Amino acid sequence: MAEESAGTQTETVLGLVRDVLGADVVGAYLHGSAALGGLRPHSDLDVFVVASRPMTGTERRTLGGGLLGVSRYPARGGVRPVELTVVVQSAVRPWRHPPEREFQYGEWLRGEFERGQVPPPMPDADLAPLVTMVLLADRPLLGPPPADVLDPVPRGDLARAMTGGISDLLDELETDTRNVVLTLARIWSTLATGEIRSKDAAADWALDRIPDEHRPVLARARSIYLGDEEERWDDLLSRLRPHAGYVVGAIEDRDYGDSPVS
Repeated sequence: MAEESAGTQTETVLGLVRDVLGADVVGAYLHGSAALGGLRPHSDLDVFVVASRPMTGTERRTLGGGLLGVSRYPARGGVRPVELTVVVQSAVRPWRHPPEREFQYGEWLRGEFERGQVPPPMPDADLAPLVTMVLLADRPLLGPPPADVLDPVPRGDLARAMTGGISDLLDELETDTRNVVLTLARIWSTLATGEIRSKDAAADWALDRIPDEHRPVLARARSIYLGDEEERWDDLLSRLRPHAGYVVGAIEDRDYGDSPVS
């Protein structure tokens, strides 16, 4: 039932994209949890769109307004949070770092969209892991396979993008604990192996590699993500920073080359 509801919501999102961009959609691609092992109770619906031209201000406002009505956090009634990213193909192919993002909607931006403050196009290093995930997932919703419209991201650019946001993540460790802990595990897993895993699979990978004293934090985050436990951290607060410090140290203790992730 959850996958069926997500499929209906995906079609609604694609309808909004087609209404705004029409024939200028080069391709639309599923990524994130839905493409990496299945949607979980806390998963977003992640869609990546490649357009042939820039969007107008009116188009960005129209698309954002439509998404406000079809995205919901926390998920309920079969409606999930939507994260939609749009890039202009010429801004990401040939690849350069940092590339420019044309449009993005996510629930963390809801307040801005509701106030009519639609984020403008801007350079966005986070497109490196997004493009990499889209290419590895290979889940076209519209258009040709992603490898036909996107260039692979060099491993060095991917590493710079993923590690560049760590300090911001750590600032939210106590307020967004589950997401931060799982994201750190995914960064470590991705940069160590060249494979982008689902958050629970990345947690499984990391749990096999961390000392026993740091396992409870990651195990709790994984269980909450899978819906097996309620969100609670009061009993593990003193372990959060040591756990994060260990994982960040493991991430930084590597030399990343410039070969593409494959």
